[in-house]
Amino acid sequence: MNDPSPFPYPRLRPLLWLGTLFIAVSALTRLALLLATGGGVPMTFGNLSYPFAVGLGYDLLAFVYFAWPLVLALWLLPRRWLARPSGRIAVGALCFVLLLVMLFVAVAEWTFWEEFQARFNFIAVDYLVYTTEVIGNIRESYPVGWILAGLAAAAVGLFAATRRWRVVQDDGAGFGKRSLVVAAWLAASVLGTWLVSGDAKDRTANTYVNELAGNGIYQFFAAYRSASLDYTRYYRTIPAADAWRQVRARVATPDAEFASGTGIARWIRNPAPERRLNVVLVSIESLSAEYSGTYGRADTLTPNLDALARDSLVFTDLWATGTRTVRGLEALSLSVPETPGESIIKREHNEGLFTLGEVFRAKGYRTQFLYGGYGAFDNMNYFFGHNGYEVHDRTEIPDDAIHHANVWGVADEDLYTMAMRRFDADAAAGKPFFAHLMTTSNHRPYTFPAGRGPWPQGKRESAVAYTDWAVGDFLRRGRSHPWFNDTVFVFTADHCASSAGIAALPAFRYRIPMWIHAPGGQVAPARFDRMASQIDIPPTILGLLGMDYYSQFFGVDALQPGAPSERAFIGTYQLLGLMRAGELVQLSPHGRVDTLRPAYSRDLPQPALPEDAAMTLQAISFYQATAEAFASGKMRVPEQVTARPGALPATPVARSTP
Repeated sequence: MNDPSPFPYPRLRPLLWLGTLFIAVSALTRLALLLATGGGVPMTFGNLSYPFAVGLGYDLLAFVYFAWPLVLALWLLPRRWLARPSGRIAVGALCFVLLLVMLFVAVAEWTFWEEFQARFNFIAVDYLVYTTEVIGNIRESYPVGWILAGLAAAAVGLFAATRRWRVVQDDGAGFGKRSLVVAAWLAASVLGTWLVSGDAKDRTANTYVNELAGNGIYQFFAAYRSASLDYTRYYRTIPAADAWRQVRARVATPDAEFASGTGIARWIRNPAPERRLNVVLVSIESLSAEYSGTYGRADTLTPNLDALARDSLVFTDLWATGTRTVRGLEALSLSVPETPGESIIKREHNEGLFTLGEVFRAKGYRTQFLYGGYGAFDNMNYFFGHNGYEVHDRTEIPDDAIHHANVWGVADEDLYTMAMRRFDADAAAGKPFFAHLMTTSNHRPYTFPAGRGPWPQGKRESAVAYTDWAVGDFLRRGRSHPWFNDTVFVFTADHCASSAGIAALPAFRYRIPMWIHAPGGQVAPARFDRMASQIDIPPTILGLLGMDYYSQFFGVDALQPGAPSERAFIGTYQLLGLMRAGELVQLSPHGRVDTLRPAYSRDLPQPALPEDAAMTLQAISFYQATAEAFASGKMRVPEQVTARPGALPATPVARSTP
């Protein structure tokens, strides 16, 4: 057979073919994502050239990894096989499979960017564990059949059109000579992994530009390698005793009496009389404050919650700790800033921790976590079931009681119905209850029961409107139940709808709403305008009830007179931030610390500020102490806790049994 191209090594011609297509598809993917970003990337020469110039390096390195199956095949395939049609067909089949995977990854990157405005990252790694939910979400959100058919057609067409460039032939190279090629390929793989990090591209002030410069395949494996981040190894630290001293000083509220001379374990003595009211804490999926008229939106999507604001205590300056549901649940149960890498909810050895549920359980409450989906997702059932809560999820709802369900869970109204049945049983038994509800409807694919409003299915704004309708319906139905007027309802969010922005840690993506409503009038309507963190919600709830209790919370009762200065904790799985009064301290791996001016309301750059040494110390202290508390077991409930003599009634707090 005549050589159809001047390429001098016919055996390796398929490798050149694959590499050319890989670089071309990667560049086209980058261009498509750039166009999808719109105004997030100002059209300057630097912003347009940087992603493609730096991205080419990442693409080449990703190709080195991606091509390994073909490299091994060309290395191991005996020379005599190349003379046979079967050998060439086998190589061609492998080339087609790799081409199809390449195109599939490009489409997957598009869908991931549409949701997160980022290349594959820790979220993609995290979701890989839950293939049922992820595949179901994709199937219910996109015309998967048509997409796959289009990919197959594109792969067949491209494969046929480039046939002459991938024809493989024996070039006479023996096994030893071919092994040199493999050795060089292995060296490139090892050196690339060692010398190039996933964040080496992050050199501009625009996060969209930095993300575009990456390669999805490379970023995925880089995120996988950094799934577990040891704070003391990757972040700036101070002596442990100093860190705990700093945290102790900032949780030293007037109502606190420390249990020892070190650490933050303390007894909270509330000056108000204790009220044994029921508490229903509803963390609403992805409910950004920006959707609500209460928080300034003109065309509000939340009329029921906005009407509720007139009779509620409204927090106007509240900030989520993270960008995932597990981070919100972590803050609302443990009252801790997030730890880098995996959420505590998903880590091993996370049993017997000090939670809001443990406090209520010690007070004689029935404590429950109710989830509209399957609680095995994100380890929710295990975590809550081993940390002071009864767990109830979708499996307990009969099929004939479900008005609508998608891959994530039942419609919010069905979750509320299950909850009310449980509340009725608790009230009949004369038992006060604390229930934490986690909704699912406000999540892609954004579907909900038909006939609930004039909103089209499959739109985020429609899902928000339905979520609000379900809250209104829940409260309307609840009024006829005997427990209703003795219940405090807390409506907030687990996190915001999106996490992307020009800045690496965009402050405006963390603002969440909160309405605290007591139909019986036990909580006076008001607006609370001081900055507060999601980790402050548990102690604030307990403060509203006038409870005395033992505490290991990193948060404080935001309503307590003399509470520490306003601050909020925000972060991703890598970046950890402390925010207050126009300043944001951002902690990054490799010990980097940046002080920035946060953009609170819009997607704007966050320019650098001179370092505030005191604020930097505070940020390091909280995050370092949180990581150390979990790693060392200091987050666990002691076997028995007794009040200091004369301080409080000696009410024991025993660890719950799983």
